[in-house]
Amino acid sequence: MAVRAAVLPAIGSPLEITGIDLPEPGPGQVRVRLAAAGVCHSDLSLSDGTMRVPVPAVLGHEGAGMVVAVGEGVGHVAPGDGVVLNWAPSCGACHACSLGEVWLCANALSGAADVYARTTEGTDLHPGLNVAAFAEETVVSASCVLPVPDGVPLADAALLGCAVLTGYGAVHHSARVRAGETVAVFGVGGVGLSALQAARIAGASKIVAVDVSAEKEELARAAGATDYVVASDTTAREIRGLTGKQGVDVAVECAGRAVSIRGAWDSTRRGGRTTVVGIGGKDQQVTFNALEIFHWGRTLSGCVYGNSDPAQDLPVLAEHIRAGRLDLSALVTERISLDGIPAAFENMLAGKGGRALIVF
Repeated sequence: MAVRAAVLPAIGSPLEITGIDLPEPGPGQVRVRLAAAGVCHSDLSLSDGTMRVPVPAVLGHEGAGMVVAVGEGVGHVAPGDGVVLNWAPSCGACHACSLGEVWLCANALSGAADVYARTTEGTDLHPGLNVAAFAEETVVSASCVLPVPDGVPLADAALLGCAVLTGYGAVHHSARVRAGETVAVFGVGGVGLSALQAARIAGASKIVAVDVSAEKEELARAAGATDYVVASDTTAREIRGLTGKQGVDVAVECAGRAVSIRGAWDSTRRGGRTTVVGIGGKDQQVTFNALEIFHWGRTLSGCVYGNSDPAQDLPVLAEHIRAGRLDLSALVTERISLDGIPAAFENMLAGKGGRALIVF
């Protein structure tokens, strides 16, 4: 059956909106009709080669939709069920999974090398980060779908698949923000806005949002920021000025750039925690000297997928949504059609905040 999709023909090439031939689900597979998909900066990183994927591919890893068919052996979902796509399913058998660190699963992205569909001309297509959400419909492994929690609109649930899990997890699982602590979030995109809301939910006493664009202040404050700083050479000094000259207890970096990682580190108090969520390229080199590492006693840690277990965290996030503590609509700056993806990529390159949501 032919459906429309956004195809990346080669690394560095523009996306092509075209028809693809999608097969029916085989054993252990699920076919999903997308309700919505978020346009994430990671998709841009895949298209420009910062993160490597087999091509040609259909990108998109943050989505939700309705099951239209299941293959043999699938029992946890059925046609008509609403599901969230999980682009990094854990295998349950590797070393990381045995330690309970499912976000570091060694086999999470093994499906990205599979051929899951073909162009109408017969060219093999790969499923981006496993799920190929930039399409009207997709076929995925059953391990890549989780039931949409009660009370969460299907289209909004797409954001749970990456931005919200990542931002919330960075604050609650990686940085472990405690009530009364001070927090700075560097980068006010979809993940950064989620991290700001998570810091508010955690009870942070001061939440400083940092971004290169002054235009994002309204978005940041709506998400929970108490202060806003436009990134510059004096960012760390400004943040120390807002925190009694100490620096914040926790800095969460969501941009993946050397200058913002270094800025987050410099903005963290002595003994504080700096968590890096942003995905940067190999050219983004960050340097520290041995004396400052000793003297400041800070903790610097990476954070993959928010250090989250989607199966456990989705119900928690749903409870926050139902209680009004977490607002998914606040993350969306525009709702677009599938044809609007190339323009959404341009907006990300221009540094515009929030999240574009493709509504099918």
